[in-house]
Amino acid sequence: MAHWSAMTDVAATSPPSIPERLLALQAVDTEADQLTVQRARHPLREAFATASAELAAWETLRGKLRARIDELTSAIERAEVEGADLTSHKVRLEAQLKTVIAPREAEALMHEIATIDEQRDALDLRELEALEEQSLRDDELSRHLLDEETIRESVRRSDQELSSAVTEIDRELVTLDERRSDLRAGLADTMLATYDRKRAALGVAAATLVGRQCQGCHLDLSAAEVDTVKEEAAATGVTDCPQCGRLLVV
Repeated sequence: MAHWSAMTDVAATSPPSIPERLLALQAVDTEADQLTVQRARHPLREAFATASAELAAWETLRGKLRARIDELTSAIERAEVEGADLTSHKVRLEAQLKTVIAPREAEALMHEIATIDEQRDALDLRELEALEEQSLRDDELSRHLLDEETIRESVRRSDQELSSAVTEIDRELVTLDERRSDLRAGLADTMLATYDRKRAALGVAAATLVGRQCQGCHLDLSAAEVDTVKEEAAATGVTDCPQCGRLLVV
C-alpha cells in the first residue's frame, strides 16, 4: 500500500480535503478492481483446471476399463452357461442315438449333434477371445491405477495453492473495503452519488488534471476549457471533465 504514504502524511497533519479523499477513494476502487480481476483470472486457476481435467480424463478411462471388464466377465459367464447347456443337449442326443434303429432318424440326430459341435466351437472361440481381452484390460487397469495418487496429489496441491492465493487476495480486498468505508464517510452523499454513477458508467470516476490533460481520458483540454474547469473547481477543487465527464480534480 505504498501509494497511500502521501495520504497518510497528509492525514497526520490535517484532515484530507475533498479532492484528496475523492482521489484516494478512486485509488482504492481501482486497486480493488484489479485484485478482483486477478482473483478471477489468477494463473493458478488454469493450473487447477488442467489438473482437474487430467483427473477427470483419468477417471473416465478407469470407468471405461472397469465397464469393459464387467462386460467381458458377463460374456464369459454366459458362454460357460451356454456351453454347459449345449453339452447337456449333446449328451441327450448321443444317448438317444444309441436307441435309434431307423437310418433317417439316426442321420437327423447325427446332423443335430454336428450342429451342436459347430456351435460349441464358435462359443469356445468367443469365450477364449473374451478371456484374452479381459486379461489385457485387467493389466491395462492395473497400470492405469498406478497413476491415481500422483494425479490426485496434483489436484490437491493445485487446489491448495489456488486457495492460498485467493485467500490472500480476499484479505487485501477486506482491507481495501475498510479503507473505502473510511473515505466514503468523509464525502457528502451528493458527491458519492455522482461518483458511484460515473464509476458504474466509466469504471474510473475521478481523475486529476495535469497540465491540460485529463488523466482519466488522457485527452487535452483547450485553453478555454482549462479556464472553465478551474473556475468551476474554485470552491471544491472538483468539477466535471468536459471531454469524458469524469470528476476532475483541478
